Amino acid sequence: MSLSGFAFAEGGFDRAGHLREAEEALDALWPRARVLLLDGESRALVPGELPAWPLGAALRGERPRAALFLGMAGDTPCFALEERAEGRPACDLREAGMRWPGREASLFAAAAGVLNWQRRARHCGGCGARVELRQGGWSVRCPACGLEAYPRTDPAVIVAVSSGERLLLGRQARWPAGRWSVIAGFIEPGESLSQAVAREVFEETGVRVQQVRFAAAQPWPFPSALMLGCFAEAAPDAPDPVVGEELEDARWFSREEVAQGLAASDAPATGEPPPIAFSPRLSIARALIEAWHARASG
Repeated sequence: MSLSGFAFAEGGFDRAGHLREAEEALDALWPRARVLLLDGESRALVPGELPAWPLGAALRGERPRAALFLGMAGDTPCFALEERAEGRPACDLREAGMRWPGREASLFAAAAGVLNWQRRARHCGGCGARVELRQGGWSVRCPACGLEAYPRTDPAVIVAVSSGERLLLGRQARWPAGRWSVIAGFIEPGESLSQAVAREVFEETGVRVQQVRFAAAQPWPFPSALMLGCFAEAAPDAPDPVVGEELEDARWFSREEVAQGLAASDAPATGEPPPIAFSPRLSIARALIEAWHARASG
């Protein structure tokens, strides 16, 4: 079952990794590059359309060493550069994921992920010395001990669990009233995808699953996850969930209840929160719920 409609997965640009260490080539690309400007909190200071991003030549005469090379959007080089907001309107990544074109949102996601990592990696993890940016901003190297570091991505599973015609959903206490979602958690070292799904679902709900099927992946740079969307099956007569420490509640939802939640999630906001609602179309969580409902209704 294919999934679609969620943010940051479209791509639409060439990361051109072979150019990251070609300093002269990057310098030559800079004048005609489109530059995504972000503030210190990785909020965009430019509109969503690529042609509206400023040209490198209009910003700096030479490529700043801190400019992050994002890649090529067709024939257009793309960089990201951090600047002070100075009262300018800013757009956060979640809003961009909902409103920007897919290519531009994916460029934004890559920029935010790497710049967030750079802020946490300014000093060597081995000796504590100040590091130097390399590879167009995609790695750092310690001049004192030579240790190199790269942006990390944390794989996580997110899974729609079926029990006959029922869907397992949970909610966290910090979520808005009425919000429910599918089960998710990070993969541990030495663990396979199906093992992680089985462990996370059991730890959070006490439900045992089998027949894990991978569906799709979504980059989730909040700050650095890769969500691996899956479907899994529990026994048709699986018992009611028993929540652990991470969830406030979990239960089985019928096809009719899921339909109500989908309708409420797309309805205009009112003062009273709906009894059942799901995350925006930004996330793969919503796509998993919609795909489960479409299959259950088919």
